[in-house]
Amino acid sequence: MTYKYFGAPDGATAARVPISMRPEELGGDELGNGMFTKVKPETMAAMVLTGIQGIPLAKVPPLELVVLHPDYAVVKLPSNVVEPLRKAGEEELGAAAFIWSTVPDRRGPRDAFVIYRMLHEWQDFAQRCYETGHQMYCLVWP
Repeated sequence: MTYKYFGAPDGATAARVPISMRPEELGGDELGNGMFTKVKPETMAAMVLTGIQGIPLAKVPPLELVVLHPDYAVVKLPSNVVEPLRKAGEEELGAAAFIWSTVPDRRGPRDAFVIYRMLHEWQDFAQRCYETGHQMYCLVWP
C-alpha cells in the first residue's frame, strides 16, 4: 500500500485530491509533488508523539478522517503531530528514530538511520506546509 502525504489549505480542498490515478500520476501542488511512502499515517503520528513528545503509545489519538470512500481515504494529521515534528531538533529526531528502531520487527541501527532520514523528510515537508499556510494530509488507497 502506498500513502501520499500532501498539503492543502483546508479539509474541503484535501477532499478533492484526485483519487483515480496511480501515485506516480498524481499531480503536484504548491508544495511540489508531496511525499510518497509506505509508512502509514498512524505510524507516522505515533513515531512523532511517542518518540518526540514522550506520549505513551496507548494515548496516541486517532487521526481525523476527512473522506472515506470505498476506493480511498483522506486523513488529516493534527497539529499536535505536525508542530512537534516541525520544531524538533536533531537530538529529538535521533531519539525518536532510535526508539522506533527498537520495535521488535525492526533491524536495529540500520533501521534507526532510515527512520532518522525519513523523519527529516517529513520535517522538511511539514515546514513547507507551514510556510504556505497548509495543513498536512494523507491520501490512502490500495
